[in-house]
Amino acid sequence: MRIIKRLALVTAAAGLAAVVAPGAASATPGTGVSAVTIFDHVLGDTRYVLREITVAPGGSTGWHYHPGPVKGVVAKGVLTHHESDCSVDGVYRPGQVITEDSGPGYVHLGRNLAGAPLVLEVLYRTPVGDPLAVSTPNPGCSFE
Repeated sequence: MRIIKRLALVTAAAGLAAVVAPGAASATPGTGVSAVTIFDHVLGDTRYVLREITVAPGGSTGWHYHPGPVKGVVAKGVLTHHESDCSVDGVYRPGQVITEDSGPGYVHLGRNLAGAPLVLEVLYRTPVGDPLAVSTPNPGCSFE
């Protein structure tokens, strides 16, 4: 039942009509990140993956982008989200939805600057055969 509730929450947030699994080569690997796959399903040319991602206090997703759009909900903790110009483009708290665009033009980083674990429920919509995320080098920020 809990999985169905999660799916309904993320699906509602994502409108299913519409950080992290790093790619094989990690230019800036995440730190303190773990993920559990809730479901992984292919429909046509699109792969839908729902994951629960936990980022330990002080951890980060590493710099990356996604080949397909991503929508998530903060379940616990606080997510600080950075764009490739090093600016904070959002601070997200429990119940808030985050949407990430796709492609190498949207390199970003998620960090847990709080003292408690950050838990995200994330829905990836990725072209079949592509990774969920592609690691990239730090774009020049003073933090990882």
